[in-house]
Amino acid sequence: MKTLVVCSGGLDSVSLAYKVAAEHTLIGLISFDYGQRHRKELEFAALAAKRLGVPHEIIDISNIGRHLSGSALTDDVAVPDGHYAEETMKVTVVPNRNAIMLAIAFGLAAARQAEAVAIAVHGGDHFIYPDCRPGFIDSFQVMQDHALEGYADVVLHSPFVMGSKADIVTEGARVGTPFAETWSCYKGGERHCGRCGTCVERREAFHLAGVEDPTAYDDPDFWKAATAGFRADEV
Repeated sequence: MKTLVVCSGGLDSVSLAYKVAAEHTLIGLISFDYGQRHRKELEFAALAAKRLGVPHEIIDISNIGRHLSGSALTDDVAVPDGHYAEETMKVTVVPNRNAIMLAIAFGLAAARQAEAVAIAVHGGDHFIYPDCRPGFIDSFQVMQDHALEGYADVVLHSPFVMGSKADIVTEGARVGTPFAETWSCYKGGERHCGRCGTCVERREAFHLAGVEDPTAYDDPDFWKAATAGFRADEV
């Protein structure tokens, strides 16, 4: 299956790119600059494409992102510390982000006669991000079936949608993902902060998967307190 992967440069999407390369025909990676304050992640997407020997394109939608105001990922709003399952994390929502990106990705896939667009949404995103939930994925596929009817058949490939971040780490390890060459932190510093929602989730996922975490964090132990009320391995 000729597949175009939406790749931010994070652990999830880079693992997905390696999985697709192992199981299908990876034709390229596509990333989006939507004005995110942690846009250094795009450098890691480019590195993944280079390692996998496929083209990488960055689509500049920063003019659109500028109007999607109110998110800590795009505006001068503090990125909260803690677990994703906390109410405070809703400030990291960028409205319709995945819908916008996927609409563009499907257009490119159709034009290039690709058979699938792959995205790395997963179960850990369901609580906070509505456009990462199974209902959105299913509905988007229906919409695209109508949008491309008679022109192209493109499948939305989301193999992690019912899994956890730990499942992604396990699968990523299986397909040889270079985890040290991925970027998750929303604060975009020199190193992963270890305190924001995505850093906490990343650190916890390696722990639950039983895989060594090669990531350098400014606060490597914060995750323990942040996940204390949520840790599945302690239930």
